[in-house]
Amino acid sequence: MTIEQQCKLLGLSRAGYYYEPHPIEAETLKLLNIVDEVYTQSPFFGTRQMAYYLQNHGYNVGRKRIKTIYRILGLEAQCPKPKLSVPNKGNVIYPYLLRGVEIERCNQVWSTDITYIRLDGGFIYLMAVIDWYSRFVLDWELDISLEATFCIETLARVLQNKSCEIFNTDQGAQFTCNEFTGILLAKQIQISMDGKGRALDNVFVERLWRSLKYECIYLQALTTVKEARDAIRKYFEFYNYERPHQSLGGKTPATIYLGK
Repeated sequence: MTIEQQCKLLGLSRAGYYYEPHPIEAETLKLLNIVDEVYTQSPFFGTRQMAYYLQNHGYNVGRKRIKTIYRILGLEAQCPKPKLSVPNKGNVIYPYLLRGVEIERCNQVWSTDITYIRLDGGFIYLMAVIDWYSRFVLDWELDISLEATFCIETLARVLQNKSCEIFNTDQGAQFTCNEFTGILLAKQIQISMDGKGRALDNVFVERLWRSLKYECIYLQALTTVKEARDAIRKYFEFYNYERPHQSLGGKTPATIYLGK
């Protein structure tokens, strides 16, 4: 079998197959991981607060370096700011549709986001799609960069056999590009986008990232993309089918979404 066929059977992109973590200075990688952990716990930290926090814990790091780290990790403080960043030119920004809306059923609202996954000697990115009502993880994918391609492919895949009424994202370039929004519009799905820097607009995905990292990623040393994929797959199966949720009355997401 060709490499392409093998990757398809394994659900692995060819880029992921050939990927080896880029050599990163141990100190820089350590800083990346620390910032990721602190941000996961306190997503309202801006670059100034993060720099102060790390300085108070013995790290000789300035705000300029923290800005670089935030850019690498794709992070932004989740709090209102007087000056908002501008998305890529030509990308349409849709209004947030969910303020005050009562979520009453499965497939009413789906949402997605991207997070950083650390490896031993490097890092990759994870994108997941979640049903708001049930908290069920519908699909997910890993990639070695923040390019939009893996987000577009995952969205197309999850919409092959099911659909939703409203799809919520942040204003990142991956989700505002015409290729991504075009798939949703073609399915007549309403597009909702978080207010820039608002912590609560996509809260269910943020909670998913926190659970994944504290219950899986931070508990083990992942070296390769395959190891990360296997660990995340195992965790999401546990999360969907076995892990009880207090907000669901102790039931699992699968019990609510699939009725089993």
